[in-house]
Amino acid sequence: MSLSSTSFQFMTASAIHFGRGKAEQAISEIAKLGSPLLLVHGRDGRRVQWLSDTLVEQGVEVVGFSVPKEPDIALIEDGVAHARATRVRAVVAIGGGAVIDAGKALAALVPALRPAMDHLEVVGKGLPLEQEPLPFAAFPTTAGTGAEVTKNAVLTVPEAARKVSLRDPRMLPNMAIVDPALTDNLPRAITLASGLDAVTQVIEPYLSCKANMLTDLICYDAIPKGMKALTRLMEAEDKAARDALAWTSLCGGLALANAGLGAVHGLAGVLGGVTGGAHGALCGALLPYVLSANEEAVQTSEDLSETVRSDLNERFAFVKNCIGGALGCSADQAFDQLASWSRANALPGLGDLGLEAAQIPSVAEASAMSSSMKGNPLPLPRETLETILHVAS
Repeated sequence: MSLSSTSFQFMTASAIHFGRGKAEQAISEIAKLGSPLLLVHGRDGRRVQWLSDTLVEQGVEVVGFSVPKEPDIALIEDGVAHARATRVRAVVAIGGGAVIDAGKALAALVPALRPAMDHLEVVGKGLPLEQEPLPFAAFPTTAGTGAEVTKNAVLTVPEAARKVSLRDPRMLPNMAIVDPALTDNLPRAITLASGLDAVTQVIEPYLSCKANMLTDLICYDAIPKGMKALTRLMEAEDKAARDALAWTSLCGGLALANAGLGAVHGLAGVLGGVTGGAHGALCGALLPYVLSANEEAVQTSEDLSETVRSDLNERFAFVKNCIGGALGCSADQAFDQLASWSRANALPGLGDLGLEAAQIPSVAEASAMSSSMKGNPLPLPRETLETILHVAS
């Protein structure tokens, strides 16, 4: 691990509450964020009625806002108008990564002086926020994105057929409440897709060219835990495995916010805008093939020093051992077995998620310019990205 930066900055949420029972215990602190409070939730607000009722009991005026899909600009603009009309002073999001990203974006944009597009990366002007975001807290109910401890919100821009980020260090939540009990008994398909996203988000920062000593420690612990927990949950419901996967997801958010990601997310961001496929499923479909392509590139690249190549070889060996150990196969078979195991557990391929063969060249070209690609261990040529898209379909 000699290549990890020994000089780094590490940012995360102001406070992290992790463990079973933390959701109820944190409500008194949430009530102090401000009132009226915008409660951002998924399609069915009845699922979070317990939280709304408890906040009301503590004297908080609660204003609900539903996020029934992955957030796009129109949804966020509606939410901003709703929040301003009700004069909310704080935002709380409870749900999966899409809900938390929506809440994070609303907290940032309600006080903003400019329209959302002025602050979006890639397709917008990428301007920094001029005003402080509203106080924000997040309760994840899936173990996948780690959005509760990241400084960006991923939004769909349909006109550009892209998913891009609204990003600012001040968007880091004031509170992240990670209670694994909120993920108990999730449907198997959601557990698989979100869990593969969680695993991806500790693997990519570990292999990232922007890794540092602290993110290495986080990922080194979380990669084997996440893989073992996910394979266990495909066999049976298990509270200990839910706890471990929630931990992995939190670690992924901590790591990616400080060491970046890689080609899996570089491709998935573009694919999400083009196909509308669920982010976790896209990442899961891509992961084994991106890992294989990256490992091969490390062996064949003439631009790497032998010191860098040796360090990356050690990292890939560790990742393969973790995957192989969880799947019961040799390290040499790990990436192929991961692809087979995912399909056997009904994870769709990219074709099933909506990617058409004719779209592959343009997706590869757009992905090469995505911000996540900057963390990949080394640049991948467009031809390699096209091959990944073909084999993952």
